[in-house]
Amino acid sequence: MLHLGHQARSAGDRAHSLLGFMSHPSSFSFHRDQLPDHEQKQAALGYLNEAWAEARHDGVDGDCLAQASLFTALAELVSTYGEDAVAKFVEGLPARVRDGEFSLALAKQ
Repeated sequence: MLHLGHQARSAGDRAHSLLGFMSHPSSFSFHRDQLPDHEQKQAALGYLNEAWAEARHDGVDGDCLAQASLFTALAELVSTYGEDAVAKFVEGLPARVRDGEFSLALAKQ
């Protein structure tokens, strides 16, 4: 298993640290606003991959992570764009999944 600098902290300590960070967004938003959109997305993916690896290391099931991640992502989109816009967006997901857009295999045959 890939070890990404996991520190010996409990999940509660990490959550408390994250909540403390989230309560002071001004320093982060200044840096975030300077990055182009594609760089923000790349940085976000890096953060999520690290959090995912840490949760898996702590024994959280991948399916539970996936469902929690989808819920969190959809809740964020709904708060930003509203229910109707997000419902329209997710209508296109079945075709995208079937087309392999979310598959990790590099070669399709």
